[in-house]
Amino acid sequence: MADARTLSVDDSVSYSAGELRAMRDEFQRFLLEYQFGLREVETKIAILQDEFQLMHDYNPIEHVTSRVKSPDSIVDKVGRKGIEGDFESIRAGITDIAGVRVTCSFVRDAYRLFDLLTQQDDIRVLAVKDYIAEPKANGYKSLHAIVEVPVFLSTGRVDVPVEVQFRTIAMDFWASLEHKIYYKYDSQVPAELLTELTAAAETASELDVKMERLHRELHGDESRPLRGRTASLT
Repeated sequence: MADARTLSVDDSVSYSAGELRAMRDEFQRFLLEYQFGLREVETKIAILQDEFQLMHDYNPIEHVTSRVKSPDSIVDKVGRKGIEGDFESIRAGITDIAGVRVTCSFVRDAYRLFDLLTQQDDIRVLAVKDYIAEPKANGYKSLHAIVEVPVFLSTGRVDVPVEVQFRTIAMDFWASLEHKIYYKYDSQVPAELLTELTAAAETASELDVKMERLHRELHGDESRPLRGRTASLT
């Protein structure tokens, strides 16, 4: 029978086909929670975007992208971080399985959207890292937040962590280029190229400042966003 077939791993562990199917189904259910959590956050962001457009005739969001990590990516991260392979350990140890990236027009839009999202009473902020105020050594800038959002399933409520990144168009362009360069060189980027990347990050930052100043001159100085919710990511 099919269930009698086994798959050996390192010649020491074997699973029947039925056990493998059960593991696959459990993994799919595990990832489904993150897909639903992602959908909840995307809906909240879409509502804010539509309200800004309708009520203020202004759209602070250029575009939104999202993803749930693939099983292979999760397994790789479990190995790198030395996390136990059970689902509870993965939930506790990896908080960016679901991720949303919000690309904004200006720096203050990133802070404003962060405030509006995290002040909602069904959102719990787990951690924040403000790489805009304190960029990484290579020049990387982005506002990262790990938020927890409730998802209501037939089996009950599940609180799902979702990573939300807020960045400007210039920051997003720089980060995309940096990622491609690191991929091309398999993370072994020549020193001179790293220097150029850092300089490009500074140029992108200067562009953000200049474009925001021009925007204020044309449209007036809108209310400034709140700050001060910065904490270290785990």
